[in-house]
Amino acid sequence: MKKLIDVPLHVIHLNQDDPKKCTAKKLGSYGLVKLHETMKFIPRRGFLLDPTAKISINPDDKKIIELGASIVVLDCSWKKITESLGKISSSNKLERRVLPLLLAANPVSWGKIGRLSSVEALAAALIIMGYWENAEIILKPFKFGKQFVELNYEPLMAYSKASNKEEINMLQYEFFNISSES
Repeated sequence: MKKLIDVPLHVIHLNQDDPKKCTAKKLGSYGLVKLHETMKFIPRRGFLLDPTAKISINPDDKKIIELGASIVVLDCSWKKITESLGKISSSNKLERRVLPLLLAANPVSWGKIGRLSSVEALAAALIIMGYWENAEIILKPFKFGKQFVELNYEPLMAYSKASNKEEINMLQYEFFNISSES
């Protein structure tokens, strides 16, 4: 399997979900991400994908990635997200970013807005920053990988062409036909 070399991908894995359905473990077994079972050696620079963050990941973030920064995802139970995010030390310099609205294609949360698996979250971040090929590589081992891109093709394309985070915020509400106050 082709390895990613352009973007360092990391997963903080908290072992809170069914290991048979864990996309992070599978990515790790293929050598596509660096798995961290503790917070001790997580990257100090880059972006932490955080569904509670106020700033959307956006094409401008690519500048920092090109300087060697990482994309980090927290693999935990959605039921324990707040508690799990609290475990991440503020001593690192990871900038927290939320993903714009997208539909999950994974079997656990299929069709739910925003309930992405770790691989879907990483792939979305990569695509939004213009790393389509890298996203395809990490999605390839998953039966739902291709469907994730198909379900979200139009918004992903628009997000990746957006000129700034404000445009991404506007676009997501247009695609998903919901109010920004929701």
